[in-house]
Amino acid sequence: MTTTPMLQPLPELVPQLKRLRLSGLLETLPQRHRQAVESQLSYAEFLALLIQDELGRREQKKFAQRIRRAGFRSQKTLADFDFSHNPKINQAYLLDLASCRFVEEKVAVLIAGPCGTGKSHLAQALGHEAARRDYDVLFTTPRRLHAQLQAARATHTYDRRFLALTRVPLLIIDDFALTPFEHPADEDFHELIAERYERAATIITSNLDFAEWGSAFPNRLLGAATLDRLRHAAYTVVLDGDSYRCLNPTSKAKKSPLEKEPKTP
Repeated sequence: MTTTPMLQPLPELVPQLKRLRLSGLLETLPQRHRQAVESQLSYAEFLALLIQDELGRREQKKFAQRIRRAGFRSQKTLADFDFSHNPKINQAYLLDLASCRFVEEKVAVLIAGPCGTGKSHLAQALGHEAARRDYDVLFTTPRRLHAQLQAARATHTYDRRFLALTRVPLLIIDDFALTPFEHPADEDFHELIAERYERAATIITSNLDFAEWGSAFPNRLLGAATLDRLRHAAYTVVLDGDSYRCLNPTSKAKKSPLEKEPKTP
């Protein structure tokens, strides 16, 4: 059985494709040419395959850029989320959130639960899904947010930085209320939430119960106004149970050489 030889691009084709910013076509051109010959594809069908390849490459490149700009701590996805660890979790509800309808609705997703129950994982997984759907995402913490805004104040770029934060379609703020706000961080946070209210989606995670979130604000009135906007039409997720870190054998800390194994009865 004879095989169709692989096509080598014409020498003059390489610079032409580069000028058109289509040099990625060179990666699959030999395989697509062989497929076209063996399947007796028309010129239009052959061209359609090349265009599909180019669109796929561009979409993958854009997705990789969105993930990089998001600043995730790790590449957490819903496929990695261990639903069996906590049978109380409403899996259907979380999968519905993964449709990212909340981003279109421009509302918040509020996630609360003890340390190690998967809050950050879930928040990043939802951010990952949003990035797949062509939304820009930013992952941060209150401390990092405050540091960036303070640095922007020092360089007289506060307005530009603040505007960028208000416009990102999905802002994820991890570990909210881990420590109480100090001035002017509380006012900055309030202004940010107020500007994003009904204009963009926000995900917030916290170790505190929802009723305790107000304790993060020295000015309780300011805190009430901030949380009122966050809670309006928000989706809420409560995680409980033991920490994943305690149960995951791969994440256990190594024992000291001086530490003795417990005796068995």
